[in-house]
Amino acid sequence: MEISAVHGVGGGSFIIQTRNHTKSSNAILLPSFNNDRKLFSPSLKGLSNITCFDCIFCGVYETSSTIHIVLVEKIREQDELADICWDNLGFGLVPTDQMYMSKCSTGGNFSKGELQRYGNIELSPSSGVLNYGQGLFEGLKAYRKENGSILLFRPEENASRMVQGAERMCMPSPTIEQFVEAVKLTVMANKRWVPPVGKGSLYIRPLLMGSGAVLGLAPAPEYTFLIYVSPVGNYFKEGLAPINLVVENDFHRATPGGTGGVKTIGNYASVLKAQSAAKAKGYSDVLYLDSTHKKYLEEVSSCNVFLVKGKTISTPAIKGTILPGITRKSIIDVARSQEVFCTGTAVVVSPVGSITYLGKRISYGGESGVGVVSQQLYSSLTNLQMGLTEDKLGWTVELK
Repeated sequence: MEISAVHGVGGGSFIIQTRNHTKSSNAILLPSFNNDRKLFSPSLKGLSNITCFDCIFCGVYETSSTIHIVLVEKIREQDELADICWDNLGFGLVPTDQMYMSKCSTGGNFSKGELQRYGNIELSPSSGVLNYGQGLFEGLKAYRKENGSILLFRPEENASRMVQGAERMCMPSPTIEQFVEAVKLTVMANKRWVPPVGKGSLYIRPLLMGSGAVLGLAPAPEYTFLIYVSPVGNYFKEGLAPINLVVENDFHRATPGGTGGVKTIGNYASVLKAQSAAKAKGYSDVLYLDSTHKKYLEEVSSCNVFLVKGKTISTPAIKGTILPGITRKSIIDVARSQEVFCTGTAVVVSPVGSITYLGKRISYGGESGVGVVSQQLYSSLTNLQMGLTEDKLGWTVELK
């Protein structure tokens, strides 16, 4: 492709690109607009590899032996925000600009990944992830600072957790350094989708999956590491308000010796039935018990749980059935002080207003609903994540 010129016009800059192709007998000519040039339809028969992304103009003309395709695209300013309503962000997918992809064969190393336009991917019907659930995912966030720079929160912890999960699922994994650099690259490629300060965050979803075809039960011959992002608001529609949990007695999220302690994709589909039934009855989510004794708290569908009584803060121990959350780990380091709350990348800190067990409802948090501890921890952690307080622990990574 030949870049002909770059022009500044009114509200922004535009790039004019020319793609030259040899003539095709199947091309359709339209009335001429010059003595020696004829305008073609932007959709040309007989020509391949012609793609027009986000064009504001597309024109085609011919000379004696060549078809010239002229594309005019707007160059976005580095800090230009996406044109969406930031005040109405929920925790749902918003398609963004770019995603990252890298591949690895069995016994090899992951290739240097590259960015490509966000969109559907191609998988064999016999891929390991589709047939045998050989897949992991991670979740972390990026926040915009007042000065416009972007902050990541402990991305190396997510990278380390993926390495550990991959070993359990018999998969190769990108190194911690590759993971962190890929996250940085993907975030900066989608910088305009990072919400303004106080409007939300950019949720980052790294995926590791067996993409190679395999029919018999065995590790896949090829793996794909992919990262996509989406701007999000609060995970629970209540925001920083009490959520109401119901204890599940019949279904279990994980069992000893299983995969409850790693972030494999199979952990999440299994909670949907109980979660859907709970939400149909007006609860926010489900609180699961251990599968052996059926009386010890483990975790909520997608977040860890904490309890505070007097001066003691408690959370279920990590013994293979509970996911070692990065937010959980961070809260333990900053927490002090008679409440119950949940933590997770998506929810951050969410106070629990009530827990219902065998039809009996117990309320927490007092009249205000949001307890002092939950409020303090939420503020402390989010202020750190957004760069509003000094990071004395070295947990944030600033992107400029």
